[in-house]
Amino acid sequence: MEERSMGDRNSGDAKNFNWPWPDVPAATLLKKARAVAERAYAPYSKFKVGAALLMADGSIVLGCNVENSSYSMTICAERSAIAGMISIGHLDPVAIAVAGGKSSTPCPPCGACRQVLAEFNPDMQVVLESPNRIIVMTVNELLPLSFSLTERK
Repeated sequence: MEERSMGDRNSGDAKNFNWPWPDVPAATLLKKARAVAERAYAPYSKFKVGAALLMADGSIVLGCNVENSSYSMTICAERSAIAGMISIGHLDPVAIAVAGGKSSTPCPPCGACRQVLAEFNPDMQVVLESPNRIIVMTVNELLPLSFSLTERK
């Protein structure tokens, strides 16, 4: 996986990167993810994570991690947001921002979340925070050769 910032996403030149949703900047998605992380239920790990899922129509669905004393029953922020998306009738995510832990360390989706995100849009943009930049990559870049029961384009 090659880590790239928004500034070098396409060609290594910050001026050439074009975030395709000008009404909802990547930084705004990260801010919403960081805010919802504060609502996470993480009494065991103390590692709060938030996700802000951008829909094709510009709406945003939020999710946070919800831990359980039976650790395998814990739900991650990304899957929480996907469940929320489905419950309100959306199936068209285009980007997701994930924030958790210290803002100086990127908090990428775990393997299970990568697979769930790929189910809905393998080309979805994943936005992560880092000390001096915003990192953007696709789900396909995070999870090459994801499993699918249907043929993908």
